[in-house]
Amino acid sequence: MSRALKELERKIGYRFRDPSLLERAMMHSSYINEKHLPKHCCNERLEFLGDAVLELVSSEFLFKENPEVSEGELTKTRASMVCEPSLAFCARDISLGEYLLLGKGEEATGGRKRESVTSDAMEALIGAIYLDGGFTNAKEFIRRFVLSDLENKKLFFDSKTILQEIVQSEKNQGIAYRLLKEEGPDHDKEFFVEVYLGDVNYGIGKGRTKKAAEQEAAYQAILRIKQEESKS
Repeated sequence: MSRALKELERKIGYRFRDPSLLERAMMHSSYINEKHLPKHCCNERLEFLGDAVLELVSSEFLFKENPEVSEGELTKTRASMVCEPSLAFCARDISLGEYLLLGKGEEATGGRKRESVTSDAMEALIGAIYLDGGFTNAKEFIRRFVLSDLENKKLFFDSKTILQEIVQSEKNQGIAYRLLKEEGPDHDKEFFVEVYLGDVNYGIGKGRTKKAAEQEAAYQAILRIKQEESKS
C-alpha cells in the first residue's frame, strides 16, 4: 500500500485487512482508462455498494432520532443528507480528493475538487470498508464522517432557503446575490459572490459554480446574523 493510502487509513481510523479494496475505492474511471485496465477495476462497483449501505445507515439513524416525523419528511431529510454536495462536503473534511487515483486529463481539469468525483469516492470508501470489515465498521465510519454535526451541515446546504426565511420573518429587506469575480480557466473556474441584505454586504462566498458560491455567501450571512443576535 502507498504511503498516501496509509495516511488515509490513519485519518479515517480504520485499517484495511485487504488494502487492495482501499486502492480500488480511490481508483477513478479516468485512471483505469489511461492505464488500459478492465473497467470493473474502477471504484464504480464499490460506489454502488456504498450507496446502499449509506442509505440503510442514514435511514436507521433518522428513524430512531425522529420518532414522530412522517415518512415523507424522513425521505426528504435523508435525500439532503446523502446528496452529492453533502457527501462532497464530508469528503473535504478528510481531504479525500488528495488520495484519488486519477487520469492525467481528469487531474488537469480539477477532478480532485469536483463534487461528483469526491462524493462518488466517499460512497466507494464506505463500500470498501463494508466488504473489508463488515456492517458495524461501515456504520461507525458513516456515523463519524457523514452523520456528525448535522445541524451545521443542514445550515450550510439549505443556507439560501434558511436565509430567505430569516429575512422574511425578522428583517424587512431584500436579498441580492452579486457576482464579484471569476478566477481560473474555463475548465477549473472559481466564482466569488457577495450577498446583500438591503444595501449591506452580509457575506462573500466562493465555489466552483455560481450556485455553490451563493450557498457559501448565504451561509456566511446566516452566521453573521446569528452573531449579531447573540450580542443584542
